[in-house]
Amino acid sequence: MSQARKLVIVESPTKARKIQSYLGDDYEVEASVGHIRDLPQPKDLPAEMKKGPYGKFSVDVDNGFDPYYVVHADKKKKVSELKKALKDADELFLATDEDREGEAIAWHLIQELKPKVPVKRMVFHEITRDAILRALENTRELDQDLVDAQETRRILDRLYGYEVSPVLWRKVRQGLSAGRVQSVATRLVVERERERMAFVSADYWDVAGTFAVTDGSPDDGVASGQPSFRARLTQLAGDKVASGRDFDDRGRLKVRTGVVQLSEGAARAVVAGLENADFAVRSLETKPYTRRPAAPFTTSTMQQEAGRKLRMSSRQAMRTAQGLYENGYITYMRTDSPSLSKEATDAARRQAAELYGPEYVPGAPRLYASKSKGAQEAHEAIRPAGDSFRTPAQVAGELSGDQFRLYELIWKRTVASQMADAKGSTASVRLGAVIVGGEQDGNEAVFSASGTVISFRGFLAAYEESADADTEAAEGAAAAKETRLPTMAEGDALIGTDLAADGHSTSPPARYTEASLVKALEERGIGRPSTYAATISTIQDRGYVITRGQALVPTWLAFAVIRLLEEHFDRLVDYDFTATMEADLDQIAAGSRERVAWLKEFYFGEAPGNLGTSDPLGVDSEGGGLRALVANLGEIDAAAINSVDIGEGIRVRVGRYGPYLEDLAAEVEEGKTPPRASVPDDVAPDELTVIKARELLAAGADDGRVLGVHPETGNPIVAKNGRYGPYVTEQLPEPDLDPDLSAAAKKRALAALPKPKTASLLKTQSLDSVSLEDALQLMSLPRVVGVDPESGDEITAQNGRYGPYLKKGTDSRTLPSEEAMFTVTLDEALEIYKQPKRGRGRTAAPPLRELGDDPNSGKPIQVKDGRFGPYVTDGETNRTLPRDVTPESVTAERAIELLAEKRAQGPAKKRTTRSTVAKKPAAKKAPAKKPAAKKSSASNK
Repeated sequence: MSQARKLVIVESPTKARKIQSYLGDDYEVEASVGHIRDLPQPKDLPAEMKKGPYGKFSVDVDNGFDPYYVVHADKKKKVSELKKALKDADELFLATDEDREGEAIAWHLIQELKPKVPVKRMVFHEITRDAILRALENTRELDQDLVDAQETRRILDRLYGYEVSPVLWRKVRQGLSAGRVQSVATRLVVERERERMAFVSADYWDVAGTFAVTDGSPDDGVASGQPSFRARLTQLAGDKVASGRDFDDRGRLKVRTGVVQLSEGAARAVVAGLENADFAVRSLETKPYTRRPAAPFTTSTMQQEAGRKLRMSSRQAMRTAQGLYENGYITYMRTDSPSLSKEATDAARRQAAELYGPEYVPGAPRLYASKSKGAQEAHEAIRPAGDSFRTPAQVAGELSGDQFRLYELIWKRTVASQMADAKGSTASVRLGAVIVGGEQDGNEAVFSASGTVISFRGFLAAYEESADADTEAAEGAAAAKETRLPTMAEGDALIGTDLAADGHSTSPPARYTEASLVKALEERGIGRPSTYAATISTIQDRGYVITRGQALVPTWLAFAVIRLLEEHFDRLVDYDFTATMEADLDQIAAGSRERVAWLKEFYFGEAPGNLGTSDPLGVDSEGGGLRALVANLGEIDAAAINSVDIGEGIRVRVGRYGPYLEDLAAEVEEGKTPPRASVPDDVAPDELTVIKARELLAAGADDGRVLGVHPETGNPIVAKNGRYGPYVTEQLPEPDLDPDLSAAAKKRALAALPKPKTASLLKTQSLDSVSLEDALQLMSLPRVVGVDPESGDEITAQNGRYGPYLKKGTDSRTLPSEEAMFTVTLDEALEIYKQPKRGRGRTAAPPLRELGDDPNSGKPIQVKDGRFGPYVTDGETNRTLPRDVTPESVTAERAIELLAEKRAQGPAKKRTTRSTVAKKPAAKKAPAKKPAAKKSSASNK
């Protein structure tokens, strides 16, 4: 019999391998590969449960909101492996992450594995030898409050999604979803776009010039050794000259008195009147300049800086950080706390002194506290791992690509946080002259300039925080850029040159980027920073938001969804209410609030302590929760919800096949629809002005350019534009249908009629130049190339969604070019089919890299390039590389992990009528040997 060992369970294979290397042969470290159990879809419940209390949500809302969990189909093999490993163990250590999700994973493992040996909760926030050994010596019991908090969130999200999403399906479009955080995040993006749509730009002018101190000579030469500087007109005849910040979003001055808006003519008149003016310093003010370093990274600030400095998406930043954490380079990356441990503080101060000098380290350590209302998760900032930090140069040989760039960012931020303030001085000068001639004759023009001189760089020697371009912080950072003004005193004479009038227009509020959206959500207390990356990915995947550069642009679909939610579920997308919910969930995590009572109040409107009813969602004076809100929705005008007025009778409609314009002001015959036109995907909502809408309507009304007549049918061939680009089509004559047919019969008759031949233009063709011959060639597709002499199958050349290809039965192969569809011969086609197939009909290409043998399959791992991007494969299992991993940077260890995760997912789930869990009724599982006692209200899992 083999000697019993201690079993340690973590989430990921990478984490398992790293910890195994520290613990030795007395320990067996296994990975659960994330959650092993979850709430099933109601349709996947056992047949006898579908009509019971669990049938709607997989949660019994009438009996303590009891959830019914099942093991994921792709995790059953993993659970069996863990149970087998546990049989040979004399102790179980649950070493999942130290946050709510990690605590919940540990709890589910206990429920499913039912250990009969001692169970210990092992927590750490970095994967280093010392940290792991310390964690073994300082285990604790399971934190049931954290488990309750995670479970409450999961149930809350199930109730929210399953009650609200069906309303969207009925009134907007099938397949849409609503969520506690995703809907509020979408609303933020939509509201910003509404502000841009309503924005009225204001034009204003100012005057700028170059100035220098004179040397006092008769010809007013420039003083030697003194720099010149730029200054702008800020005051005219005692009134402030308006700049962009003086206008509101309607293009009007915020203050009407004491502010003058210069026109082009007035600005040019000022320039002319100052042509030979004598400028002098009116005032000079110098102030000391001090700038403090930013706090070490939290999850939120790391995502923001990675977006600004490294151009990473939130998801990409979190994936990269996950890899760094699991491989022992940084501490845990899901945290609200900017504080550093004493060991980390000492390490940062020591490294700053070694690299930059002792004068760059302040006398006392800097202490940082969280500003977040419900700061929790891991309790230290994101920093380099260990009690002494490795510099970027020391890890350059081990990390590459995004991982190295993010590690360097985290290292710089951590070290800089313990460095001295940057010191210097800021000088502000006002200079003036009297205007000669014109309407402003005799009035004084005052120009202003400022400059900052850094005398001691302090933390700036290591790191400087970025800011979003539209924020005051960005303006302050720009102002703090080192600009040296000449030495001067009040009354000194100056010479002005290069005076010029400049015209400007105010700009609408900047769209959110992922970084600024993360910041906005955190500032409002909405959601958890650790989930922001997933939230942003969700609203992109659902088609609510698209990315243009770094900007997040809402789709018209998002406008419809948010309008419905605002008008009928206003509290659910209210920022303050959502933040209050988040605070309540934090109280559950802290053990100061009971989860079942809170869920009853949210869903049923039952006040805590059976003190009557409450109305958390504003249903009515009698009280009510989410269930009452959905039950009392009343009529919802789907047409109004899916419409956005553009102006002058034109509106955008969100239809089944995308957004389209409708001109309600146009005169149409009775029974006819108003003029319509599709809205191209590349036109953002704020760009769809009345003028642009009329252009699209005019183009949509264009019947196209007639190329000629089809030689066989005699029907016209037309080239025109469509939603998916330019195409050619055959115009069929209007059908002659019996006018007495019912609507349904008419619809069936129209469906039975022949369809016009249609074909998209090739990439090399345009509407202006396409000819009848081109059109006939395009509409001749698919083209029969010949017959395979071996199989007897016909080979055709076709144009598809992914480009030109050959088709033989069910076997398709990509063609090298669009022109090849018309020129490929049978011999060439047969030669293409002789080559090995790869992916969607492509021929095999040499691997990009080879990474050695996979320990599971024993087969060589290769990095290849696929239609959907680079991927790793061992010949049996394929896994697309994450966005933060490149073919050049992926390591053999990372490839093995990716393939292991893919195998753990199992084959794609097939739709079946029975579930393996159907053998048992909804067994209510009592916690088995749990370290912490479970509350009675949540005992049935």
